[in-house]
Amino acid sequence: MVTAAASKPMTPEERKVIFASSLGTVFEWYDFYLYGTLAVIIGKQFFSNLDPSSQLIFSLLAFAAGFIVRPFGALFFGRLGDMIGRKYTFLVTILIMGSSTFIVGILPGYASIGVAAPVILIGLRLLQGLALGGEYGGAATYVAEHSPQNKRGAYTAWIQTTATLGLFLSLMVILATQTILGPVAFAEWGWRVPFIASILLLGVSVYIRLSMNESPAFTKMKAEGRTSKAPLSESFGQWKNLKIVILALVGLTAGQAVVWYTGQFYALFFLTQALKVDGPTANVMVALSLVIGTPFFIVFGALSDKIGRKPIIMAGCLLAVLTYFPVFSALTRAANPDLAAAQAKNQVVVTADPNECSFQFNPTGTVKFTSSCDIAKQVLAGASVSYDTAPAAAGTPATIKIGETVIPSYTSRGLAPDEAKKKDAEFKKLVADDLKAAGYPTKADPEKMDKVMIVVILSYLVLLVTMVYGPIAAMLVEMFPTRIRYTSMSLPYHIGNGWFGGLLPTTAFAIVAQTGNMYNGLWYPIIIAAVTLVVGTLFIKETKDVNIYAKD
Repeated sequence: MVTAAASKPMTPEERKVIFASSLGTVFEWYDFYLYGTLAVIIGKQFFSNLDPSSQLIFSLLAFAAGFIVRPFGALFFGRLGDMIGRKYTFLVTILIMGSSTFIVGILPGYASIGVAAPVILIGLRLLQGLALGGEYGGAATYVAEHSPQNKRGAYTAWIQTTATLGLFLSLMVILATQTILGPVAFAEWGWRVPFIASILLLGVSVYIRLSMNESPAFTKMKAEGRTSKAPLSESFGQWKNLKIVILALVGLTAGQAVVWYTGQFYALFFLTQALKVDGPTANVMVALSLVIGTPFFIVFGALSDKIGRKPIIMAGCLLAVLTYFPVFSALTRAANPDLAAAQAKNQVVVTADPNECSFQFNPTGTVKFTSSCDIAKQVLAGASVSYDTAPAAAGTPATIKIGETVIPSYTSRGLAPDEAKKKDAEFKKLVADDLKAAGYPTKADPEKMDKVMIVVILSYLVLLVTMVYGPIAAMLVEMFPTRIRYTSMSLPYHIGNGWFGGLLPTTAFAIVAQTGNMYNGLWYPIIIAAVTLVVGTLFIKETKDVNIYAKD
């Protein structure tokens, strides 16, 4: 690819078109986040035939289905976008996304229509995931192909704000509805209001997108008869293009995704689960950090037009690798100083025969552990207590050491149900009492929180998000030729964000549950970001001066 002179400045009408495109994407992300935020309530409505733990896990699995199918949506809609045009393809994606969300709001629950309710719900989630898989590539490509070459990073950065703004908007609507209706009415029927209200957002988005013009780059290419007849085979069947797709995934989007999800999702999970900060307080502080950090998407997008996309993205990955452990440790001291003090003063150690310790990942809470090692670890995990492990001689019952106090565990194998239940209650009470005596809090004390420092730390994490995410749309667009751009850039983006990023909370939780250390879940984003840093630095070429109108 060659470097060309900057294209002519954008007209006011073209600026309006790009703003409209970004606004429509805000609405799409709003739709997508609603389900994730309300997963617990949705589980009770559509999986009410199951026990509470299974309700949650099935609702989360339905949510995960939307992430898993995103790359397939990228392939399907990317192909259409490269063959028939950008405008009409991502008009279809918003119609599918918005309609599916509205239908969730009016869909009868399990109590009314039985098993049809969860089946339809999962089908709607799959449609939403497919639509979102086609949305980002269309919006990013459309905006980039309307932008002046020397401002492409700045203009596409508006697209990058949309996920954050969509999350913020969904949280605000949910909080407002809860406040107006009260928790009881909201749990019974009020949760449907944000879904139903999305039809208004859909109407505005469709109206805006109908008024837009086709991308000038696609229009020019179509007039010259150079549109691709088989974008999938061109993108992935030819090594020269497939190589760039692989590099875009490993050297850009995988690291960008884990930094994004760590800064905006895992941080919230860590606050509420590991540090035991109450949900409303955590949500408000995360929302404040989003307000503070979001403008930096535009700052780094514009900066990438001057110094390049690659240095900013790689710097964000490098900072994540170097600072995640100390930053999350500082977050612990700010949010729950009693917990930090207890961990420093009275370390918890599980000593057990390694042969009787099994994998501790139990998100549903339905797995029954019977060995003394598993029972000890399960009790500590349930109390969100970090612990170290030490080996014991074969056949030796496990023990929990809290400071200088040693508590013997037990095995429930062969015990009658009533006896096992009694033993479990006694053991949990003993551990809880000793943890309390050692200073371990059952929840974060609001009076002791350094809320300003928490917001500062969360804002720093969002700042890293803006570094890796702000310039990436422009860079992905610039890496691929016009005739297969929609298809080629969409797949690595959605594998990175749908799989590497979307599965981060589950993977990190599994690592924490297995190792016992609440910080060890950070190894997942750190390792992925480090791989992206190395591959991106060595093999990805800078793209800011690429002429995207050049003939392929």
